Order: sequence, then C-alpha cells, then structure tokens
Amino acid sequence: MPATQKPMRYGHTEGHTDVCFDDSGSCIVTCGSDGDVRIWEDLDDDDPKSINVGEKAYSCALKNGKLVTAVSNNTIQVHTFPEGIPDGILTRFTTNANHVVFNEDGTKIAAGSSDFLVKIVDVMDSSQQKTFRGHEAPVLSLSFDPKDNFLASASCDGSVRVWQISDQTCVISWPLLQKCNDVINAKSICRLAWQPKSGKLLAVPVEKSVKLYRRETWSNQFDLSDSFISQTLNIVTWSPCGQYLAAGSINGSIIVWNVETKDCVERVKHEKGYAICGLAWHPTYGRIAYTDAEGNLGLLENVCDLRGKTSGSKVSSKVEKDYSDLFDGDDTNNGDFLNDNAVEIPSFSKGIINNDEDEDDLTLALSRPRQRSHILEDDENSVDVTMLKTGLKEEEEEEDRAGSIHNLPLGTSQRPFFDGPTPTPRQKPFQSGSTPLHLTHRFMVWNSIGIIRCYNDEQDNAIDVEFHDTSIHHATHLSNTLNYTVADLSHEAILLACESTDELASKLHCLHFSSWDSSKEWMVDMPQNEDIEAICLGQGWAAAATSASLLRLFTIGGIQKEMFSLPGPVVSMAGHGEQLFIVYHRGTGFDGDQCLGVQLLELGKKKRQILHGDPLPLTRKSYLVWVGFSAEGTPCYVDSEGCIRMLNRGLGNTWTPICNTREHCKGKSDHYWVVGVHENPQQLRCIPCKGSRFPPTLPRPAVAVLSFKLPYCQAATEKGQMEEQFWRSVIFHNHLDYLAKNGYEYEESTKNQAIKEQQELLMKMLALSCKLEREFRCVELADLMTQNAVNLAVKYASRSRKLILAQKLSELAVEKAAELAATQPEEEEEEEDFRKKLNAGYSHTDTEWNQPRFRNQVEEDEDREEEDDIEEKPELLKQHGQNSFSKSANISDVPSLKSGAVTFSNQGRVNPFKVLANSKEPTLSVNSARSTNILDNMNKSSKKSTTLNRTANNERSPVIKPLIPKPKSKQASAASYFQKRTQADKTEEMKEENSKNASSEAPALCPQNTENQRPRTGFQMWLEENRSSILSDNPDFSDEADIIKEGMLRFRVLSTEERKAWNNKAKGETTSDEAEGKKRKRVASESHETENQKEATKENLKLPKKQKPLDLSTNQKLSAFAFKQE
Repeated sequence: MPATQKPMRYGHTEGHTDVCFDDSGSCIVTCGSDGDVRIWEDLDDDDPKSINVGEKAYSCALKNGKLVTAVSNNTIQVHTFPEGIPDGILTRFTTNANHVVFNEDGTKIAAGSSDFLVKIVDVMDSSQQKTFRGHEAPVLSLSFDPKDNFLASASCDGSVRVWQISDQTCVISWPLLQKCNDVINAKSICRLAWQPKSGKLLAVPVEKSVKLYRRETWSNQFDLSDSFISQTLNIVTWSPCGQYLAAGSINGSIIVWNVETKDCVERVKHEKGYAICGLAWHPTYGRIAYTDAEGNLGLLENVCDLRGKTSGSKVSSKVEKDYSDLFDGDDTNNGDFLNDNAVEIPSFSKGIINNDEDEDDLTLALSRPRQRSHILEDDENSVDVTMLKTGLKEEEEEEDRAGSIHNLPLGTSQRPFFDGPTPTPRQKPFQSGSTPLHLTHRFMVWNSIGIIRCYNDEQDNAIDVEFHDTSIHHATHLSNTLNYTVADLSHEAILLACESTDELASKLHCLHFSSWDSSKEWMVDMPQNEDIEAICLGQGWAAAATSASLLRLFTIGGIQKEMFSLPGPVVSMAGHGEQLFIVYHRGTGFDGDQCLGVQLLELGKKKRQILHGDPLPLTRKSYLVWVGFSAEGTPCYVDSEGCIRMLNRGLGNTWTPICNTREHCKGKSDHYWVVGVHENPQQLRCIPCKGSRFPPTLPRPAVAVLSFKLPYCQAATEKGQMEEQFWRSVIFHNHLDYLAKNGYEYEESTKNQAIKEQQELLMKMLALSCKLEREFRCVELADLMTQNAVNLAVKYASRSRKLILAQKLSELAVEKAAELAATQPEEEEEEEDFRKKLNAGYSHTDTEWNQPRFRNQVEEDEDREEEDDIEEKPELLKQHGQNSFSKSANISDVPSLKSGAVTFSNQGRVNPFKVLANSKEPTLSVNSARSTNILDNMNKSSKKSTTLNRTANNERSPVIKPLIPKPKSKQASAASYFQKRTQADKTEEMKEENSKNASSEAPALCPQNTENQRPRTGFQMWLEENRSSILSDNPDFSDEADIIKEGMLRFRVLSTEERKAWNNKAKGETTSDEAEGKKRKRVASESHETENQKEATKENLKLPKKQKPLDLSTNQKLSAFAFKQE
C-alpha cells in the first residue's frame, strides 16, 4: 500500500523548521523561526500547545520529558515536557547553535554551532561538557552513535567527520560537501544519521544520493539513489527498526529505501516543492512527520507498510483528552473526531485474515483498545495484520527491539470483526461565535452586536463585553465568580449561563441593560441535575436548552414562558427578532456524518413552527460550526468544510449553499471563522485564521468581507455567470417578501431595484440564447420574466428576425396578461379592505400602504379616455397596467428612477404602448414599431438619476425628469388644478415650474379658450356631488386641498365599474366622440399663441414617430448587444 500524504498545514512563520516525535509518538513537536515550540496532538490539531523559547529556534530534540532547543541567543535551553516550564541552560556558544541531538538513552546532548565548535553536555549535570574542535566552518548537523562511542558531524567546510567521544579525537574525515561560509549559504544542511540499535551504518546525504559508511571500517558500503531525485538531498532519517531510510531534498522530494534490498519503496513530492528541512520517523508506526523551509508541517502515513504498526492521523494510541471538547468522551480512548476522521482500530479484510499468520499475531492485534476514532474512516487506515508478523520476527532476532510493539497499550475491551458502517460520535453543544472552552482567554460570543471575552487565568477570572456600536451600551467588565461558560448578546440584554457544580445549580443570568427601570438583572436556577447547554436571545425573549432536552423560554424581563421538549440533544441555537432556530441530534450518524435536525419557530403573537424537525444538510464527514441569522433575518449555518447554507424561503424552505470559504483559503490548514451574514449588501463577515479554526483573543482579529457565490455549473462561461447572478439575486431578496408578509417595514425601492436587475439579466441571457439559436431556451427564459419584459423580448425577437420565436413569445405575453388580469381584482379587493381597516379612526393621509398598483389603476382609467396620440386598440391597453411609479406626499418615499430606464415590478405593469414624455428629450415609446429598445434604456440607467412627480388627476403617461430638490406636493398640485385660473396665472405658474425644473406633464386636453374652463373629469363630477357628504363628515375642513385629498381617497375605493361610469359621464359631457375632441385640440392649439409651451410639449410627444434616424441607431445598438459588438 503506497504512503498516504496528508495535506500540509501551517506550523510556523517562514523559515527553517525542525520536527521530532516524543518518546511514545503521542505528539509531534516542531520549532521554527518564530521562536515557538509547538506540541501537536496530530496534524489537524487546531489548538497546539505553544512554548516560546526565544526569538528564533533552530533545532529541537525531545527525550525522557526533556525538551532541548537551540535558540538564537546562542544558548541550548531545556524545558520540561509537556508542561513547557524552563529548566535551565545547558551550554552557550559565541554564535548560534545550528543543531542539537540526544544520545540513545537521553542522558547527553550534542550541539554544533556556527563558531565551528561541537559540544557534548550531560543533561543532568551541565558542568560535564566535552568540546570537539577541528571543523573550519560552521557546523551543520550532528548524529550520536546508538552505542555512544562515536559522534558524526557535518560542516560548511565541506567535511563530514566522525569523532571518538571518549578521547574527543577525530577518527575520520570525508570531504563530501560543497564548501560555504555560513549555514544560510549551504546548499544542503546535510542532516546525517546513524542506523538505530546497532549503529552499523552511517547515512550521509551527498548531492543526489545517500552514502552509507560502515562502522569502524569507515568504508563506503554502497550508495542509495533514485531517478526521482532531481535536486540535492538535505536530510536523512532511519525507521526505528533500521530497515528503511528516508531522505528529503531541497525541492520537496521525499524518498524511502529498503536498505537491505536497496530498493526505493516510496516516492512522495511536496505539494509546493519547498525544501524539506525536518524529517522524523514515528517511534512505533509507519509514519513520517516532515517540515519545510516555509514553516509548514506535513505527515506521511502507511510508509513502507511497516509490520506491527497501525496508521491514522492520530499519532498516539494513548488515552487522549477530549479534543477541543467538541464531542462527548464516554470511551476511555478518545480519538480525533474533529479533523480528517482519524482511525486507529484494526480492521481486517478477508484477504488479510486468510494469510498464514500465527494466532498470536491476530490475538495481539485484536487486543488493541477500542478507539472511537475508528468510526470515521476504516478503509484507508485499516491495519494489515501481517505487519505484526515481521515485527515479532525482528523482536526475536534483536533483543534491543523488544517493546516496540508491546509498548502499545493493551485494553480489556475487544472489538469483534465488523465491516459495515460505524456510528459517528455525537457533536457536543456549542455557542455560535465562541472559541473552545479550555482556552484561558477565549471569545464567549462574537456577533453583529458585539464581543464577549472571557479571561480565566491566575490573575483574573472576568468577562469583558464590548459593543460594536457604543450608542447601544458602553463597554462592560463583569466578574466571573460563577464560572459562566456560554453567553449571548443582543441590543437589549447580555445572557450568561453556567454549569452546575456539587453545591450550586446551573444558572441563567440576564443583564437587561435596555430596561427603563432600575432593576436590570435577573437570575434563574435550573432544576437539579439539569444543565444549560445552549442559550440565545431574541427581541423581547430569551431561550435556554438544557441537558434534559427541554427548551425553556423567558421574557427579557425574567418571566418564565412556554417550555417544550426537544426531539434530541441540543447542538446549538440562535435567535433573531421573533424567530428561534434550534439544531439538535435527531439520531446517530454513520461513517463520520452527523445526523442533525432543525426546528424554526416564530414566537410572535401568532406562534407557529416553520420547520418541524427537518434534517439539516451537511457536507460529508463534517460537523456544524456556526448557526445564526443574516442581518435581515434569514436562517444560515456553516459546517466544518466551510460551506455556508441559507434558508431559501422561495423554494419551500430548502437549504441552498451560498458560499464556500475553502475557496478563499490559501492553505489547507487555513480557515475562516464566520461572525455575520448580510444579504443587502451581499457580504459574509468572517475572520481569517491561519493554521487554525478559530482566532486568538489577542491581538484583536481583523474582520474580512467575502462575497457570495452559488456553486452553479460552468461558472467560467458568460451563461453560467449570469445564471448564478440571477438566482443569487432571487435568493438574497426573498427576505423582502418575508418582511412584507409579516408586517415589517422595508424599502420598496430595494425590491424594485432587485426586480429590475433580475429582468436585465434575463434579457441578456435571452439575447445570448437568441444569438446561439437556442429559441426554445429563449421561451423558457421569457417564462421567468415579467409581462413587460416579455413584450420587450417579443420586440427583440422580431428585430432579430426570429419570427417563430416572436410568435411563441407573443402567446406567452397574452397568457401572462390574462393571469395578471385574473389576479388583479382579487388583490384590489384585499387592498381595499385593508385600507379601510387602516384608515378607520384616523385622519385620511397618504401612507406607504397605498400600493402603486391600486393608485395606478385609478389613474389609468382616467388616462384611458384622455389619450390622443396612442394608436393602439383599447383592448390591448386593458391588458397592460401602468408603470409602478410610486406616488407619495413624502418625497423620501418616491423611488429614485433612472432616466429612460424601465422599472419592473410585480405590483404594477408598464403599459408598453404608452409614450414617455420629457420636456427636453424625445419621447421613447416602449412597444411601438419605431422606438428605442429596452437594452438602450438599461445602459442609460447607470448614467442619470431621475424621479417621477405626477399630478393628482387628468394626466398623461409618466414623465421622467431629473430629481428635483423641492417637488411640488400633491395637495398643492391638485388644489391648483381645480382652481379657476386666468391665463396670466397659468403662464406665470408655467414659468415658475420651468425655472425649478419641476416634474410636470402635458395636460390631457388643451383648453378651448382663455376664458373657458378645462373639461371636467369623472373625479371632478363625483367630487361636486359628494362635496357635501365630505364636509358633513369632516366639518373642520376649511382648505380646498383637504377636501380634494379626502375626495381622492374616497374615489379610489370605488369599484372599477363605478369609476368608469363617472369617467364616461364626464366624457359624454365634454365631447361626443374622440375625433371631435382631437379636432378641437388642434384648433385650440393653433388659435391660442399663449399656449405655445404646451404645444411644444405635444410636438415632442410625436417626435419618435417622425425621426427615422433614431430608429437606425436603435437597430445598430440592438445588433451590437446581440452580437457582442461595440
């Protein structure tokens, strides 16, 4: 079985790095140029113990609980292991020591320095020293003879020497290396090594081969080389049995030879080609730890298929503490369930068992203690039983190897043979935004409100609360006498909870800082034998999940509310507004998968459950790391593989992956720690963690902002990118519908802008499909469009000479119009009832509930009788609602629109046949044969911002003009409209409006004479008849504007048929037929010179029908868009 190369991880800062194992192989120990020695429980240990030994650490050695390091202050230091307590200085040099090694029994160390000296020092009595002089340049490396007779050294002077320890003489010297003046300039650090146990051979890496010299004869027995080696070898190390030799090169190659057969048995390449500068073989397993010159740590497993050695990502079979307290540890031996699915249990395939092993071998293997870590991956890391056979034979051959297998701990529990899926240990409860509990300085929570830190060391046991927005509350320092373990923070309160002890019950403590009274704290004790495991805060409520699988609700003031049982042990909770998001274990997972369920409840006045224990999807072999809500209130969660999923309310409350943080990580051991999700703008706020899964409290971590990306196919193509953008826009604006449905306020302009962006993307995709001759796909895209966009698609298809497509799209447009006509009356009735309830008992003023569709229906009915320049059939007009331009007394409620842009909205439809007028620009007809197209308008939309200001009645289609600072209010417009004005008054007002660039529109009918009154509309006639009832209901009305406003409100609530009747009545009174009305308009406009400005506006309305050059430019622009031309 070839060696398995584990992904490398960040270990130290860039620079020379050394590595070794402890005596039992339970830990990997590394040192680096950051001056730290790190103790790793395994390669995936995200929280290694760190011991700072100096500014830089060049080399480390470990034996018998003594950690010896060569440090940049020219000393050889000793620390206790694993405590890391300084235990003195063994010796000093005049410059840096480059390498330090232990002898076989750990009683002496040898160190070589850049001052050309080599020293051997007794560990227990540092005064017992021997100095070896003879090298003429800095010493590169050293190696003790296993029998303590000789010491080998390599130097920058190009020589490799063997010293007699007893008399400190040089036995032999070989000129093997290239000369250099310092270690930093050496082509190779030439880490040589004696063969273990017997010490028969000395291995020296020279150029691209390893030279082996025989003990005492000092003859070159043979060389080991391979064609895989392309650069100079840097370091060698022996397997504990002495049968295999591993070497690492300066370009990242690792080669393993069988020394007896001289065959190369393993060839591994560093994933980035960095120089291998540290190499250590596990004392009992077939596993090699290695480090590179950039500070990274790697691991090779199943090396040479060593007999008698199991393999897995855990480096020890000894009893380990619960890893980061993530999973329950009810077994004696806990493996690493967090990362890489460690395996240590023997698992035997039938082929292996059928081999000819002794019964003793099998019994020995089965007597291994049951390791929980086996359950995650049993195929890759299964044990070959024949490994035991060779181990036992070697034990018989060489007595000094006894114990290499028997050192393995024996257990009483035996695991029967089982090849099926194995259960996954359940993930322990956690608080989102917190770091592990065992840290002395940790984050209890980091969310969108603030940060809670906990300090639990010898000096202090306290909690610091910091708010991102200090206007919510000032920073707070709390004592932690009760040893709180979980916390949550909202804009109303701080919630803390502690576990029970022998004397005290588990407590829930709330600091309600937003309370208006003086009592701002309350505390609740849990019943006996019930511990709080997860907590969260919402708006006006708090929740606590306990070890009894109960969820207890409280008001923010401390009143106990409902409680209910959870279907399984809680994993985590989150709250936002009225929503409560609970994740729990709904069963037992298998083969490394967690089996989680989710409940989503709304705790408002109408309490209801949205998700009823649905399964929570996770990436394979991952676990949950963060649960929460976006800032807009959409549930989200993150798994250990960096996949972020969001609830898609628009698709039946399914979970959609919206981002994978692993795509943003530079190294495989790097992670992003999520602290917040925002839908508008689309931002993922998280903290980058190099070589870890969580950040330290100090220095203060910097928050990074990542973008979202849905994992759609063909993301590199234009089609795939637009599809991803469209559906991401849909998903990230679902919250607007949810807010509207639940009575929350939101920006209508945000929704309009989102719909507009979506329709633009659909139009671009349709143009691309049309170009690729995918006409069926065009119809599918059109089915996603609004009715107005479909009309534009019809026009685009006809311009592109796709007649069949145009016909299909036209049929689709008719269907959408019919659907719209069917749903509109129902919506009108609902809105009328709602408006009546809203206005009951209040003064009648315009509110945000006056929906564009309802208002525009009234205006459209009035406009329909007064349009003169549109030559389309009235039946078609009835199928298309007017554009959803919002009308409001407050200018802040008026959505800001773009010049010439078509705004799409599902609340109102743009009439494709209406003529948009502008006093300065030619009118752009939306759907006539000679007009500009939607794509031109889309391009314009980013250049010019405009707003719409419409008069109360008797108006034409919307005029889009630049945004004005002080638009004329609707009341003033309506009042001035109904007042009888002289010609001078009208002229003066027209000049004033023009000077202010106020948005106005051409009147529907031109006046006949200066003395004549304007023709009355249906609303005017209705107002005259109902004026008395309005005044009787509102006797305090004295201003004409108030009466008109009240009348408009009442007129709008009339049914469509009633309004039509009044309009027809007004029409019949003013003119007998439409043709006569047109004649009168023309006569009037010719006979009255005082109305020149209005006549100019009217002429502008006809420009698009006369300017053929405009059509030519439109065709050119359309072609350019479709065929990607500039």
